[in-house]
This record gives sequence, structure tokens and C-alpha cells, in this order.
Amino acid sequence: MKEFILTETSSERAVLVGLITPKVTERQVQDYLDELAFLSTTAGISPVKSFVQRLDMPNSATFVGKGKLEEIASYIQENEIGLAIFDDELSPKQLRCIEEVLRVRILDRTSLILDIFATRVQTAHAKTQVELAQYRYMLPRLTRLWTHLERQRGGVGMRGPGETQLETDKRIILDKISRLKEELVRIDKQKSVQRKNRGKMVRVALVGYTNVGKSTLMNMLSKSEVFAENKLFATLDTTVRKVILHNLPFLMSDTVGFIRKLPTELIESFKSTLDEVREADLLLHVVDLSHPDFESQIAVVEATLREILGNENKPTLLIFNKIDAFTFTPKEEDDLTPKSRENYSREELERSWMAKMGQNCLFVSAHTGDGIEGLRALLYDKVREIHIKRYPYNDFLFQDYNEAFSEEGLVDN
Repeated sequence: MKEFILTETSSERAVLVGLITPKVTERQVQDYLDELAFLSTTAGISPVKSFVQRLDMPNSATFVGKGKLEEIASYIQENEIGLAIFDDELSPKQLRCIEEVLRVRILDRTSLILDIFATRVQTAHAKTQVELAQYRYMLPRLTRLWTHLERQRGGVGMRGPGETQLETDKRIILDKISRLKEELVRIDKQKSVQRKNRGKMVRVALVGYTNVGKSTLMNMLSKSEVFAENKLFATLDTTVRKVILHNLPFLMSDTVGFIRKLPTELIESFKSTLDEVREADLLLHVVDLSHPDFESQIAVVEATLREILGNENKPTLLIFNKIDAFTFTPKEEDDLTPKSRENYSREELERSWMAKMGQNCLFVSAHTGDGIEGLRALLYDKVREIHIKRYPYNDFLFQDYNEAFSEEGLVDN
């Protein structure tokens, strides 16, 4: 069990619950729970303590074992905790069984992420996408909202009205899902027209794990003021800005950050937003070098990109950000154990990754500006190369470019 430091700004107190399985190591689970704690803080919740159990597989009814669930229930009662958050998506049956034992509000990782998305989106497009994802998540879990009717045994007419109400709610939600899909189709058509208007432009998309500094990097490169904050999912609405390097203009988009166990409902709903990734000519994969498990985050982003892009291989630059926050623990000379991630210096990591990626790998700090000029130079070369291939015999048509921007209303930086 791990205890967390309470914050004054967080209101509701919660316990976190995770599982160690043959597929997930103890260290990985602790990283997942640390991330779940960060998600909770982002949502305005104070994580108080985490509970971990080792099982071959999640219990089909209670997720953890019954004994562990009773231990959690005792802690919740003794410390007046009002919320329990589980690090995996719970089935309707698990939600119902866990609530019966803990007697507090239950959230799983999916519902927590959906709640954060719902509170942080700004544009109508993103709000529609999140609402659709919420209804998709809610639909199979409607039955537990009406369990109070199941307990009213023997009452004349009680069973029928309960079923009628449940079917009514299902129909209402299905109707809302249908309307939201139609609304997304309409918005997507508008977006496709906008993207067509800027079809002449070379497009660069920032991708990466959430909270790696994509928005801060975009602000540095485009001299704009995209919202950036040290919280997960600070950016949910795709932002497109014009960037000019040595009189060569191109478009740069800041996309929603990825995360482990990203809910399927969100991936489905945000596919149109991720069109910016699909239609980009060049990807800047931003990585937080200071994170102790950045290799795992790289793997998550690459897996998500494969899901979005399929077999398409896009030119990609790997940008290691936050070098100013990087720390390491030198290995003692008499220590014969193999080096771990914490024992590698920045210079060793740079040599290792540059050997893998060649010139397509850079180490920068968007916060201090260290390495940014090198990134600008490399970005200019890559964009110019794409532009020359696209227009081998013609110079760039600035007039057409400016017309495309005036139609879309993007800011000229």
C-alpha cells in the first residue's frame, strides 16, 4: 500500500486499486497507479492510499479478491473515504458487486478519463466526441442504475415498470448516440473542407504521451500561446498554427496526448480529431526524457499510431523534451548488477537513441529553449525536402496559401 500527500485544492478523497498479474510487473503497476493518482489530481480528487494485490487474473465479480476488498472497505469506513478508483475498466457485474461491499462511489480508469475529457474540452467538435464516448460507455452499464427496483420483491407491478424504465433509458441513449454520430458527420465534413483548403501546405503534427510538453514546444516553435499546463490532457482540442522558418511556411498541429489503456470509446470518438495525424506529412513524436519509464510511453504512442495509421509509415522525428528536468543515479563501481534506466546518464541515452534514429532524433527543452535552434534547423530541412518533392517545378504560391488561411481563420504568426 502506498500513501499519497493530500493537496489543498483537491476536494474528494479516494483510494486507488491495482492488480499485479503475470503480464504486469510490480514496478509497472506502481507506475500505473502513480499515473492514476496524477489523473485523479487532474480531476480534482485527492488520492489517499493505493491498494495492490497479486492475482493470476482479475476476479470476475470483485476485480480483487474478496479478502482484499474487505480490507479496502474497512479502510474506507475508518477514514471516511468517499471514492474508490480502479486502474482497469470494470464490467457492469464488477461495478455492482464492488459497490455492494464498499458502499462508496466507484470509478474505473475509463470513467475517470472520460470525466477529465468532459471538463476540459472547449470546442463543439470535441464536446460532441466526448459526449458520444460517455454514452457509449454508459449504455452497457445502465442495469446497475436500476438495482433498487430489483430489491423490491413481491410488489405488484414493480418488476414490469423497472424493465420498462430501463428499456426507455436505453432507447433514449441510443437515440442520443445516433444524433451525436450525425452531428459528428456534419462537423467532419466541415473539417475535411478546411483541411482541403490547406492541402497545398506541408503539415507537421505533434504527437506523444500526455503531459510531455507538446503544447509548450508548439508555443516555442510557432510563437503562439496554446494552453499548456502541468496536468494530464491539458490539450484536448486540436490546434493548428502557421509556422515560418526562413521564409518557408508550413502548418503545425498540436494533438490530444495518448495514455496507457486509452478507452476504446475515446479512440473511436476522436478518430476525426486524429485525422490531423493521418493527414500529416511529418510527425514530431515528443517524449518526456525526465520520466522514469519513457521507453514504455514511447511504446504506447507507437502502438496507438499503428492503430490510427495502419501500415502507413510516416516520416517521424523523435524529440526528447524536458532535458532540463532529467536526473540519473550513477552506478557504483563495485555494483555488479546490470544497469537500470535510472543509472544511464543523458549522454549515454543520447548516444543510444541517436544510434537507433540517426539524425531523426533530438534532445531539447521547450521550457529553457535548449536545443530549440537545432530543432528548427532540422525541421526546416525536413519540411523543405517534402515541399520540393511536392512542387518540384514551382515555387510556393503564397497567395493561395494566404487565401487558405483566411478561409479557415487561423492566426498568422
